[in-house]
Amino acid sequence: MISISWPWFLLLLPLPFLFGRAQHAQVEGGRLQLPGISQTGKTSFSTHSPRTRKRYWLMWCLLVLAICRPQWVGEPIELPSQGRDLMVAVDLSGSMQIEDMVIEGQVVDRFTLIQHVVSDFIERRKGDRIGLILFADHAYLQAPLTQDRRSVAQFLKEAQIGLVGKQTAIGEAIALAVKRFEKMDESNRVLILLTDGSNNAGNIDPVQAAEIAANRKVTIYTVGVGAEVMERRTLFGRERVNPSVDLDEKQLNHIAELTNGRYFRARNSQELEQIYQAIDKLEPVSRDQLSYRPQADLFYWPLALALLTSLWIALGQLPLFSRASSKLASPRENMR
Repeated sequence: MISISWPWFLLLLPLPFLFGRAQHAQVEGGRLQLPGISQTGKTSFSTHSPRTRKRYWLMWCLLVLAICRPQWVGEPIELPSQGRDLMVAVDLSGSMQIEDMVIEGQVVDRFTLIQHVVSDFIERRKGDRIGLILFADHAYLQAPLTQDRRSVAQFLKEAQIGLVGKQTAIGEAIALAVKRFEKMDESNRVLILLTDGSNNAGNIDPVQAAEIAANRKVTIYTVGVGAEVMERRTLFGRERVNPSVDLDEKQLNHIAELTNGRYFRARNSQELEQIYQAIDKLEPVSRDQLSYRPQADLFYWPLALALLTSLWIALGQLPLFSRASSKLASPRENMR
């Protein structure tokens, strides 16, 4: 159906008629002098031909219709009434740029793998509310809990390593998520924390933050990112090293256990995707049924027609076109 957002602008439709009447009102002994209104008869609206006056009226009506903001309103679409509340915390410390992960046979850094897998994870969360926290030296809320999965995925895509520092403030990320969940009465309260290191920044201890999260019924799924073995070239040839030596798996596992969550070791994309199955097992929480009606603005159609009408009027004022139109009109008048 078509609706008009500002119908009161339709009151402007008779304005040119009233203006023309006032401009050409006559009294005995001369014209009625109205301040601010030209008294030159040559530019009077009434001096135009009836055909030109109709074009002016058409253009004015189209402009008023465009100002009224017509819209097309679709049928109501119900939003999912059940879902989960998931906050995703992503580590942006300097070590996330280590290239020890593989996507489709191509070696990439850890953050690229997280972007690839987590973006797909966000896309699958239909009906869930997703939030995004980025942390390094400190933790920052990049996106609050929302069902707009596309925007959250875009925020993650635009994030860059080192954007909020070089270190790792795991405790602050947990505390920030707990704070955001406090506003939710009925919620699963799930935090997915992805990191490749240990807590070495911030003023909050991760274990203490996890204990607070457990008291607030927040479940934390921790994910340790990074390969266990990586080859690198040296002056003496190739050597095998452990690029995840800084990863504190013991602490991450302890945080998950305190909150009745799970710890995942993500050495590759397949292991990182295991978190899908664990999240899908959570019981969705019922919410109030919400709906929305898609809308599309239509004002540009009457606006475009008004522009074409103005060009039509302008062409009619040219001598060449005016003579041609008079010749076309003369046979009709003779027939009458």
